[in-house]
Amino acid sequence: MNRTTRIAAGAAALALLISGCGGGDDDAGGGGAPEAGSLEGESLELAAVFTGAEQEALEAVLAAFSEQTGAEVTFTSTGDDIATVLGTRIAGGDAPDVALLPQPGLLKQFVEDGSLTPLGDDASAAVDENYNEVWRELGSVDGELYGVWFKAANKSTVWYNTGAFEDAGATVPEDFDAFVDTLGTIADSGITPLSVAGGDGWTLTDWFENVYLRVAGPEMYDQLTAHEIPWTDPSVITALETLAELWTEENVVGGNAGAQQVLFPDSVEAVFSAEPSGAIVYEGDFVAGVIGDATEAVVGEDADFFPFPSIDGSPESVVGGGDVAVALSDSEGTQALLAYLATPEAAEIWAELGGYISPNENVDTSVYPDDTTRAIAEALVGAAENFRFDMSDQMPPAFGGTPGQGEWALLQNFLADPTTVDATATALEAAAAEAYGA
Repeated sequence: MNRTTRIAAGAAALALLISGCGGGDDDAGGGGAPEAGSLEGESLELAAVFTGAEQEALEAVLAAFSEQTGAEVTFTSTGDDIATVLGTRIAGGDAPDVALLPQPGLLKQFVEDGSLTPLGDDASAAVDENYNEVWRELGSVDGELYGVWFKAANKSTVWYNTGAFEDAGATVPEDFDAFVDTLGTIADSGITPLSVAGGDGWTLTDWFENVYLRVAGPEMYDQLTAHEIPWTDPSVITALETLAELWTEENVVGGNAGAQQVLFPDSVEAVFSAEPSGAIVYEGDFVAGVIGDATEAVVGEDADFFPFPSIDGSPESVVGGGDVAVALSDSEGTQALLAYLATPEAAEIWAELGGYISPNENVDTSVYPDDTTRAIAEALVGAAENFRFDMSDQMPPAFGGTPGQGEWALLQNFLADPTTVDATATALEAAAAEAYGA
């Protein structure tokens, strides 16, 4: 199906949605859903961090909404500093109607500030119909639903150079023990197995989160995220010991010291350049974009991925991120747009264009443009109850999101010397206690 046809299909689906879901609670903001075309003359603004191809794809989604309802929707790119941009506009009484926020912490912050309107009946019903409960919980504060998770990222993908695997006689590992064996097989072939972006602390938090989710399980992951258990807990010690088993001098491109200078894009290029220095790089589904932009490797041929491996029989799990649509104004058009963004038809418009993963369970995965993207999306949706949002994105920024301090800096130190398990756990707990105000 081409782009024009997909937009038309989305508009048709929206017609069914807005003509069949009326009669909600006016106080909740979702009552009286408009008939097709009844938003004619209404203007809406949606703000998000997206630029370039992502902006164009989202604008195609908004075009389907406009075609059906008659509402004019303007897109505004905030750039990466969306919290500051929105905060300034809210304070000035000039907030956009809808925003896509990249962190659940921002959603909670704006709810606590009184800046957000809860989802109305129609949008809430669409979330219930199309999303796993974990996404409703991530979009809620104190049991009230405020957000539609429209875009997601699967950060549990391990990318490998297929030629390097073939040359080494290595196979895709089925679990963590096999993963360790695979690293040894690759090292024996004469190429260093792992490219680690130690120069970017955020990549190391992603490493930790994937290991921790698998050794401790989702409930303890939630407890550590909220600092309900200390970073000196035995589960953290186990996770650090597991990372130390991977981050050895022999396994890491450039050694433990050299990895401190490697930034994320360079870590990908090291594996997929014409003369690779590594065979494997861990990071999210967005690695595919770096491969396409910075190397001649072809995803699905020269480059492929496998899910982050199970540890001691842990179930299929995914650590991820995403962008949640929220209402900054309380209008019929705002609620109609949020209801539309919760439908599979809206997601399928962007899915077909590529560079996108939807957490919506009812999206037709055949619309994804290639087998690799399809597999990544299916893994994310399939993880269901074992999906957890990026831990560091839910923590106070002073601990989980600031270069040169907190978790970023301490895990960089640990990569430099993975023998310091107990000392690292103690330092993490001290930094977390300060950031959480304990």
